[in-house]
Amino acid sequence: QVQLVESGGGLVQAGGSLRLSCTASGGTFSTRAMGWFRQAPGKEREFVAANSGSGGSTDYADSVKGRFTISRDYAKNTNYLQMNSLKPEDTAVYYCASRRAGYTWISVRSAEYDYWGQGTQVTVSS
Repeated sequence: QVQLVESGGGLVQAGGSLRLSCTASGGTFSTRAMGWFRQAPGKEREFVAANSGSGGSTDYADSVKGRFTISRDYAKNTNYLQMNSLKPEDTAVYYCASRRAGYTWISVRSAEYDYWGQGTQVTVSS
């Protein structure tokens, strides 16, 4: 059973930066695509970014392209989301997600991720 633990959320002013971390345990990190999703109050969960099992492929929502960067540290079994130039509309609970073993390719659909973290709050003040 894969477990995902997120950290790094918090309160930041517009224009600031945060780095989210997602540490995985209980599975083979390199065989799974992983992603970040977010959910703002009253809105549906939406795709933010994902990377392939090898880390060689990445995808981003249009709203975060050029500002957010997803990356992996295989030695630490950790996936990161570096968020720069944050905007108030980035305020949401951010969730880390993992596909099942063997599914190394990216998906932007939340239904195709089998494991989820508990979520971490990111609040951007104007």
